[in-house]
Amino acid sequence: MTLRIKICGITHPDDALAAAECGAELLGLNFVPDSPRCLTLEQADAIAARVADLPVERVAVFRNATWEEIERVTRRIDFERVQFHGDESEEEVELVDYPVIKALRGADRVAAERYPGALLLLDHPEQGGGQGKPWEYSEAAELIARGVDIILSGGLTPGNVEQALGALGDILPWGVDVATGVEGDALRKDAAKLRAFTEAVRRAEQSP
Repeated sequence: MTLRIKICGITHPDDALAAAECGAELLGLNFVPDSPRCLTLEQADAIAARVADLPVERVAVFRNATWEEIERVTRRIDFERVQFHGDESEEEVELVDYPVIKALRGADRVAAERYPGALLLLDHPEQGGGQGKPWEYSEAAELIARGVDIILSGGLTPGNVEQALGALGDILPWGVDVATGVEGDALRKDAAKLRAFTEAVRRAEQSP
């Protein structure tokens, strides 16, 4: 199984293309109003269009958004998944007519059980949501061993992602997620960091 790579917080069409060409399977487009990476519909449309013909999934990222806001975005732009990064309930998650990624604070087993139909993104237990803070990634191993599909996130970089995956032992998550760890100036993704990150993930994937 290929370990999927999700590049989140894409802010420019060229960055989306660079990430896809480096081997990323998912791209996160942010619609959280207080995030510095929040996109207008026009910006998001241009980004999505740039990779429309490539084998990459576009993910709309929301946090405690209204249904009107979610529909406003998904009516305009084609997405393959929706990601919720707030306090959305299990009932709200199940109402969405898309495959859902649900972000959680750390490897919270009780919280994970609340969202049995979602792919779970595990972020920093206290400082999640694109703040780029590492945490004890080994804590995710129990959930993965139980068969839960997770995306490992929070403070990953080209320099630490191999170690983070190694901390999980002989099992791998469904995927990994990075935003700040591959950024350069002005919230733009850095092509060299994108390549270094994907190469590090593939090395970790092949390690015995």
